[in-house]
Amino acid sequence: MSDSAANHPGTSTPQVSGPQTHGPGADGLEAVAREVFGDGAVVAASARLPGGASRETWALDVVTPGGGRHELILRLDSPGAAPEAGHGLAAEARLMRAAAGAGVPVPRIIACGESYILMTRVPGETIPRKILRDPAYAVARPRLARQCGQALAAIHRMPLSAAPPDDGQEPLARWREVLDRLGEPHPVFELALRRLAATRPRGGRRTVVHGDFRNGNLIVGPEGIRAVLDWELAHPGDPLEDLGWLCVKAWRFGSRLPVGGFGSYGELIESYEEAGGHPVDRDALRWWETFGVLKWGVICVMQTMRHLRGGARSVELAAIGRRVCETEWDLLHLLRD
Repeated sequence: MSDSAANHPGTSTPQVSGPQTHGPGADGLEAVAREVFGDGAVVAASARLPGGASRETWALDVVTPGGGRHELILRLDSPGAAPEAGHGLAAEARLMRAAAGAGVPVPRIIACGESYILMTRVPGETIPRKILRDPAYAVARPRLARQCGQALAAIHRMPLSAAPPDDGQEPLARWREVLDRLGEPHPVFELALRRLAATRPRGGRRTVVHGDFRNGNLIVGPEGIRAVLDWELAHPGDPLEDLGWLCVKAWRFGSRLPVGGFGSYGELIESYEEAGGHPVDRDALRWWETFGVLKWGVICVMQTMRHLRGGARSVELAAIGRRVCETEWDLLHLLRD
């Protein structure tokens, strides 16, 4: 992976300025502020944050009539998002509230409407290259794998009813269907699908699965993880799906450490089990890691097709196409082992 995650938001604590006129426009931002805080509320500053393939994300400073200032994040649906992009915003807000109740560090939901989620702005860093290399996070880095294990154990304790209902389709079959619908030939992906189907581990327990728990979706401060972001892909499933996804090579950003680029398998597994997660079968974890690499490859094709087929014209989405061959290479190495 290069310095850019290419398809996901990642930013330092944003510096906001006067209201922007692109995206929903200044009037749209003001309308949300007035709906939540009353007619006298004013958006004093705003900035659209980079990244985000299926959601727009804005940093807002809202001033209320009494002189209070609120530092917030506004999430909006992006136009042309694919059906696989995730659940609606209301479902995402419910998940985050349930996560907070289970002890997962998340931003506090301020309000949720049909077209938006408004939440507190948590200061910190999400750009993986900075988290992995900046001296400001030197103390945090050795802690992150263990903190991830603790956060994942808390996610997997959430009531299953908090997750949106799924269609009961087996994950491998779901992603085979997605690849088939794209109509793009990728022999390495086909080989991986066959190998994974032949070696599928026995089904484990069923929990809430975050669906995108990785380096880049965590807000990190000098002391470690401050918040878990991007709940739009949460679903019922095997909890090892989350652990495997965190270990996908794409999220190491050039580091040799397998867990997010900042830790070892042993640190992740030990902390997960100590925090109340069930015992982890390492062979099953390897299967889910391989599945995650395959899924990321299909997502790269899917997002690029959104650009090429006019769903959302975007240089960012187009650039994801170069990730496909990287993922095929990673899969060949995993299948060889």
